[in-house]
Amino acid sequence: MPSASMSEDEKVFKDPVHGYIYVHDPVIWALINTKEVQRLRRIRQLGTASVTYPGGDHTRFSHSLGVYEVIRQILLAFERNNYAWPHHLDRLAMVSGLLHDVGHAAYSHALEPVIGMRHERWSERIILDPTTEVHQVLNEVYPGFAQHVADVIGKRYPNPLVVSLVSGQLDADRLDYLMRDSIFTGVDYGKFDLARIIRVMLPKEDKIVVRKSGLHTVEAYLLARYFMYWQVYFHPVNRSAEVILRMILERAKLIHESLFMPHPALRRLLREQSEMSLEDYLAIDDNVLTNAFNVWSSATDVVLSDLCRRWMGRHLFKYLEYPTSNLKAVFDIGQDVASLGFDPQYYCVVDETGTVYYDYYVGGEGTSGKEGALFLWDDEKAQLIEMSRLSKPISAIARERQMVRRLYLPEEVLSHPIIGPRIVQRMAPSDVR
Repeated sequence: MPSASMSEDEKVFKDPVHGYIYVHDPVIWALINTKEVQRLRRIRQLGTASVTYPGGDHTRFSHSLGVYEVIRQILLAFERNNYAWPHHLDRLAMVSGLLHDVGHAAYSHALEPVIGMRHERWSERIILDPTTEVHQVLNEVYPGFAQHVADVIGKRYPNPLVVSLVSGQLDADRLDYLMRDSIFTGVDYGKFDLARIIRVMLPKEDKIVVRKSGLHTVEAYLLARYFMYWQVYFHPVNRSAEVILRMILERAKLIHESLFMPHPALRRLLREQSEMSLEDYLAIDDNVLTNAFNVWSSATDVVLSDLCRRWMGRHLFKYLEYPTSNLKAVFDIGQDVASLGFDPQYYCVVDETGTVYYDYYVGGEGTSGKEGALFLWDDEKAQLIEMSRLSKPISAIARERQMVRRLYLPEEVLSHPIIGPRIVQRMAPSDVR
């Protein structure tokens, strides 16, 4: 690599994470310049997180380039070390990394509940639809190449090594976005030694594993992921902006027939997603939604205009921690919210999110195990060992599904001299911020 089929011309992107991103393959370069990939320049990587971290407004485009570059570096490391890796699949792995997020909706994950389809499905549609520029580039590689790329992204490709590079516990996607999100938000504890992780990775028995000497480096990576979720991805102010964004779209869906649409694709998005064409989907990016919210700030519908003004002006909801044992309190709080003239459907919102930091396999040592588990390669014993068996930090977070539940309300409600204290009492014990 580069192979004989690749161009000698080198293209270079300057990047704050990797220093430089190098492109030698003309297929990669052609894909980067398709309109579907260029659209990712207009979609923020972290959705609404810039309301909390002003620097966190980097794009899905830079992340996609970064995932490609991580895979390229890993493949070069495999080649230098003469590992048993199927190098005829190098291009497939790099292309899949570049295109893994090509179907992301506007504001990243925030729009997925409204659309009702995860971005991976849209990525596959873009890759397989013969009308897209991405498909036309892929189709020129060889018949069926587009399907192979879609299968890697959809985790159906028969070679698990290629799939695990793009999607797994220690994949190029996570390796890039954790570092990238940490750098752009200024959150230092999201950083880890990426170069060393790449050095200690190797393919072994249909898995991407890590040399035993790299255990502590991977510990740092998993702990960085843990802290990034708590401090960035689950940040309550970030989630508040996302809650309001969702409420705007839910309200717009309800009244779309009487609502002015600054872009024709918006009506089909809000009407029925089953009627939405791929062309319409690709037409909607962050700019289109932000423009719509700006226009709807002057809408005659009081709820929609108020929500849009709050979102545009960063007048976000406050929150209460939401105890699962106090379900009736939410209904009662909804009545309190309604008594102040706010529709509780849009102004009394429970937000729930969560993740598993590391889902591991509990079983005997060896090569078999649950998909997604991380394994160390012990050269002396010539065997694979599931990582949490040797690591106390990893064992501590293994299989922990962290759920975060918060109740979001307008600041006017919580600051009301009578209603506010009563709501706090209903939710006690709680933490108001």
